[in-house]
Amino acid sequence: MNGRDEARHVGQVKEVTSLTNPVVKDIRALAQKKYRDQQNAFMAEGLKLVIDALDLGWTIRTLVFGKSQRGNPAVEKIAARTVATGGLVLEVSEKVLGAITRRDNPQMVLGVFQQRWHALKDFKPAGNEVWVALDRVRDPGNLGTILRTVDAVGAKGVILVGETTDPFAVETVRATMGSVFAVPVAKASVDAFLAWRKAAGVTLVGTHLKGSVDYRTVDYKKGPILLVMGNEQQGLPEPIASACDTLIRIPQAGRADSLNLAVATGVALYEIRRHALPTIGKDMA
Repeated sequence: MNGRDEARHVGQVKEVTSLTNPVVKDIRALAQKKYRDQQNAFMAEGLKLVIDALDLGWTIRTLVFGKSQRGNPAVEKIAARTVATGGLVLEVSEKVLGAITRRDNPQMVLGVFQQRWHALKDFKPAGNEVWVALDRVRDPGNLGTILRTVDAVGAKGVILVGETTDPFAVETVRATMGSVFAVPVAKASVDAFLAWRKAAGVTLVGTHLKGSVDYRTVDYKKGPILLVMGNEQQGLPEPIASACDTLIRIPQAGRADSLNLAVATGVALYEIRRHALPTIGKDMA
């Protein structure tokens, strides 16, 4: 396709039925991290997620919807918004949607968006804010669930420390239920994270199996608070654990020796927010 053809197709609604269509191939490739990185893009499934992303100012590159959605006012509206910003709109068969999403019963709407990372230096905790750092989180479902929980409790952002799973992976985005568009995310090495933490002046609270303090007994009003959670298998590495102002533990009565990372993060976050914002319990009752 030459430049003149590309210019003619940008912002136009195209009907696609072939899996060999080059645009469809590019979207399908987003299932792999290397192609997400190359294209600086990712895929989000579902009408609500696409609307949320557009409302929050994310850049949509391609909107894809099934033929059954033709005439749906909500879909037509986001198609018009996509066209207005120079994006491409594809009307496809259910077979093509299934191939893109790798699902037998796919969502009828999906969007391809430009990735958005925040610079760590732009994270400036203040007041009674709560932030979260995750060290080498590996499971996309865990990361997605944590982003959703961070959004739900009103925490301000997430720092991914070390080699972590991709927040823009299809599985992660699905697990966030749209919160990937609402929660600022930065990434950093351990050294960069520790240097930032020192300059930011946050109270660093880490969960650790060797933590001697019950998470329910800590005074979390010494904000801003940064909750740091360790890798699913290995927990917090020594450099980060040593830098914590408090190492907490979540008591367990059963035979399990640990909690799922996302569950533990949720338990700790709600307790921290309960102290930082006493009305949160009433708001969420």
